[in-house]
This record gives sequence, structure tokens and C-alpha cells, in this order.
Amino acid sequence: MTFAFPNDFTWGTATASYQVEGAAHEGGRTDSIWDTFCAKPGTIADGTSGEKACDQYHRYMEDIDIMKRIGVGAYRFSVSWTRIFPEFDGPVNQEGLDYYLRLLDALREAGIKPVCTMYHWDLPQYLEDRGGWPNRDTAKRYADYARTLAQAFGDRVDTWTTLNEPWCTAYLGYGNGVHAPGIKDYAKALEAVHHLNLAHGLGIQAIRSVLGDDARMSVTLNPAVNIAETDAPEDLLAKQRADLINNEVFYGPMLQGRYDSGIFDVTRDITDWSFVKDGDMEEIHQPLDVLGLNYYSTTHVRHAAPGTVNNGPVPAQDIVESLPPAGALTAMGWNQEPQGLTGLLTELSTRFPDLPLMVTENGSAWDDVVTEDAAAPGGKIVHDPQRVNYMNQHIQAVADALEAGANVTGYYAWSLLDNFEWALGLSKRFGIIRVDYDTEERIWKDSALRFRDIVRANAI
Repeated sequence: MTFAFPNDFTWGTATASYQVEGAAHEGGRTDSIWDTFCAKPGTIADGTSGEKACDQYHRYMEDIDIMKRIGVGAYRFSVSWTRIFPEFDGPVNQEGLDYYLRLLDALREAGIKPVCTMYHWDLPQYLEDRGGWPNRDTAKRYADYARTLAQAFGDRVDTWTTLNEPWCTAYLGYGNGVHAPGIKDYAKALEAVHHLNLAHGLGIQAIRSVLGDDARMSVTLNPAVNIAETDAPEDLLAKQRADLINNEVFYGPMLQGRYDSGIFDVTRDITDWSFVKDGDMEEIHQPLDVLGLNYYSTTHVRHAAPGTVNNGPVPAQDIVESLPPAGALTAMGWNQEPQGLTGLLTELSTRFPDLPLMVTENGSAWDDVVTEDAAAPGGKIVHDPQRVNYMNQHIQAVADALEAGANVTGYYAWSLLDNFEWALGLSKRFGIIRVDYDTEERIWKDSALRFRDIVRANAI
């Protein structure tokens, strides 16, 4: 049975600046926390970095041509903050702005809507040196940066996204330190949560102060889809705790203008939350045009027996045991549970019925093999049936959510290209287009061809 998506449904694909651009020391760009983090021995699984990555800085026209051939209507990219402000309190770098202006104009010329993520984890190192996200001033600096982008890009941007996955920035960066800047301090992680929320609100206000209320604003969150292992009260309590600190710390302030009081109750041994100032909730709670959601897998949880929980990235999880993922796992070791995406979309649409949703990332990593094929674009192809299957099932999950009444407006495949997968380096491949990192050659995969067919049909 075929499901036809709404005529105005947006099909897109996505990347992030540090993961694909390369040219780390060109065009006036200076170091972000990821440049610094990658330079420390032992932090990246394969010892690589984003210094070269996919070289999209020089090859963006080739990538736009690929997107045109796939037929996507939107491209979600992110801006490198240090390309715009290379120095603390320094002037705007026009060379950096000009690169993104060329990218934006080329996208629009190709009929592809630019979705601009202003922050995708690459904080300027000079701001981390001054305290990073646990420092309230970083949120104010972010607002200045957002305002500068609005002034420079104007109406070239279709949708502005304030932050990508602040969960990762706060908890992986400052909770267990597996991401840049590599700090392990739960109190700082919670300070980072709040200041990221504040940056989100200040950023929206900064964009709209320049472009007016017609500026289309979004944020992208990666909610933890926690599933209680049983209906026993203690397992439901574990799920509630996991939801509270993973998800409600962002939903509440951004979408409702408040923190759930339970958050303060369960973290009182970590911090007193004195960094939350009068008026902050009003600053954070700004009208959104669309909420972006990144989804890959689920987490099954149960109540933890005393002493069984290791210190993970998220604070106050002492009663939560995350069970090992089950079933066929991706190369990331993640489970495949597409119904979790349907549930996420339907539950959020029920809770926030007037808020349009878009799936801003969804995809899977596998170990790919290149095959010679004279009939394929460029004479090579990657046959990736597992990625194709994952894509089919998860786009069907979006269709199921739409049929159930969810307000879903778009789907973005992660990722357009194989790229630098953060602490795992170049070892994991999420792209629907393969990148040969020695030559930077782009090689089509069956998943890109399948996505092209879905986009053309606007149906699955």
C-alpha cells in the first residue's frame, strides 16, 4: 500500500560544518573546541579530525549538483562560528561570510531551500577558554553572532535553526567529556543546559530584531525515546527520571517557559540552579515556527538496582538502568526501532498541537563496500541494503505518524555525505553518498537512489 505525502512536504538532507567543510585553516577560520579536542591524543577513535573532512568548502557546487539529482527541496547545513568571528571581540570576517553567501546563493539558484543551523557544536576555542557554555556570557556572544548572520544573510535563508542537539553539547561535552571540550562535571553540564536554552531564546530574538516576525525559526532537539521495560511502577519511575533530565530540561523552557520542578528536586545534590536568573524563562520561551527532531534509535530502561548504574553523560540517572540494545544493530551499535519515531512524532503533536514538526536527521551507519559498475554514476556504486531498509522503515514510520494525525512537515536524511563522525572520526559512515577520503571522490550508494525515488514520488 502506497502512502502519498502532503504536497508541501519537504524532503531534504543535512550536514554540519565541522563534519564536512574541511579548510580548517583557510578563509580566516580559527580553531573551535573540536580542533583543539581532536589534537589531543586518544580523544578520536581513529586519530583523525575535521581538518580536511569532505572538503565541502571547495566542493559545495559538486554537492549541490548531487542534491539536485536526488531532487531534495532543502539542505540543512551549519555555519562555522569561527569563520564569522575568528577572534574574541574581533571584527567580522568578511571572507567567512562571503563563503556562506556563495553557498546560499548557489542553493537558491538550484531551487533548494537553505536551512541554516547557527550552532552545531563547534564553539570558538576562545569562548571555551573563557568558560564555554557554563559561562552565561557565551549565550550573549551567541546572540551577537546570530544577529550578524541575520544582517549578512537576510532573506536568503528559508529556515533558521538556533541549535543542533543541545543535549550533546551539554552532556557529552561537559557531563562525561567524550565530546569537545572533554569536561566531566555534572554541575557544569547543567549550567550548559541552561545557557544553551538562553542562547536559543536570545538567538531567536536577535534574528527577528533584524528580519522581523516573518523570519522562520526553529531549533533541533534529539529527544531520548525512553521505553520502560515493564509497566511496573519502579520501571515507569525510571523512564520518568530519564525523560526529565534528557528531554524536559529543553522542552520545558523552550516550549512552555518553565523548568519542571522535578528537575530541581533530583539534581539538588549537584547544583542549586542559582545561574537561572529572573527573566530568563521569558527570554528563552520564544515562538517557534517548527521544531526539528533528530531520531536514530530508542533506549529501553528499567529501575536500577543499587550500584548497577555507571556514570554516564546525563546527571541524576542513579535509578535508571539502560538495557543493552537488542536486535540487528547498526555499525554504531544502535538498535533499529522505527516505531519509536512514530511514537515521538505523535506524542509531541498531541502535547503541542499547534507546533509543526520536522525530522531534521534520520539515518544509519554501516560498513560499506565500493563496487565497480559501469552503469552507475561515475562507474562505481555502494550497495547498502541495510541502509536502504532502515530508510524505508523510518520514512514509513513518518507516514504512520502523519496518518495518526501528527503535524510533520519534512524529513531530512542524515547524511548527504559520509563525514567526520565526531569522537569516532572517519570510521563510521552515515552518508547516502560515499566519500573517498583519499581523493574526495563522491560515490553514489543505493540509498541515495532509493531516496531519489521516494522524493520524486513524494510517496512510500
